[in-house]
Amino acid sequence: MNTPSELKYTKDHEWVKIEGNIATIGITDFAQGELGDIVYVDVDTVDDDINGGDVFGSVEAVKTVSDLFLPISGKVTEFNAALEDQPELLNTDPYGNGWIIKLEIAEDADHSELLSAEEYQAVIG
Repeated sequence: MNTPSELKYTKDHEWVKIEGNIATIGITDFAQGELGDIVYVDVDTVDDDINGGDVFGSVEAVKTVSDLFLPISGKVTEFNAALEDQPELLNTDPYGNGWIIKLEIAEDADHSELLSAEEYQAVIG
């Protein structure tokens, strides 16, 4: 199972890459494996301020739809437009070209719930 050590993770199987006050967010390799073939990504929260833990979109796979939960509070600034035509990027490159959104992190955002790669590995067993 691929779990890059430079990223942070959530118990809901999202990953977060923080660079300054911008966070890039996607789903983990474990999550895409559990979902199977992803056929659609729905994010209609661009330009919205959202609290950590709230739903910011959903991922539709062949057999299920799964909500996406925002790991930290902030304003959604960008959706990965490549996913409109290639949602399978979440399966083939979840930590690279398969990123889902970029977020401007709120000044008072709480990072304490984010997990290290080792802590996330313990969650997924």
